[in-house]
Amino acid sequence: MTPQPLPQIYLARHGETAWSLSGQHTGLTDIPLLDVGERNAIQLGQRLKGMTFSRVFTSPLQRARRTCELAGFGAVAAIDPDLVEWNYGQYEGKSTEEIHKINPGWDLFRDGGPGGESVADVSARADRVISRLRAINAAVLLFASGHILRVLTARWLALEASAARYFIVGTASLNILGYEHNTNEPVIRLLDDRSHIKAG
Repeated sequence: MTPQPLPQIYLARHGETAWSLSGQHTGLTDIPLLDVGERNAIQLGQRLKGMTFSRVFTSPLQRARRTCELAGFGAVAAIDPDLVEWNYGQYEGKSTEEIHKINPGWDLFRDGGPGGESVADVSARADRVISRLRAINAAVLLFASGHILRVLTARWLALEASAARYFIVGTASLNILGYEHNTNEPVIRLLDDRSHIKAG
């Protein structure tokens, strides 16, 4: 009897926005995709074409929801509030360079967002998502923003949320979490793959 393949979790980051392009921290500010971001979302959909997922979830923010729609999964996606991006509090809309001018030692993955969410807050949200994913135990597709997906990746591997600093997740990228031999061996199967993004 052939063993059933182990489930995989596909993580899709939203397409380009004005603030992702400029490097501004975009937490709960609900800004739209740029035209290039919309094109990239369509290209991501072409990459995912023909794949089937037991469930599809998206962040409630429009940049993720629109990416989900343009990729072809809007009709089947459910909104998961736990997939919302990190609340940066006082640092919302600021670039890391701007933040370091007022707080030179600041590190998001250690200090969190003052007046917003701590690392522990975001880690707890990621853990709730992972608990639901493991209960589904089938292929799932998620659309969300960069920092929550990075924390989700770290927590999938049972690493501290601060380890998210080591994972880059570009706009409109495809990332896959899964297992090696069994469900006690979580792994990253694909990270920051943007091979579907065409220039121009």
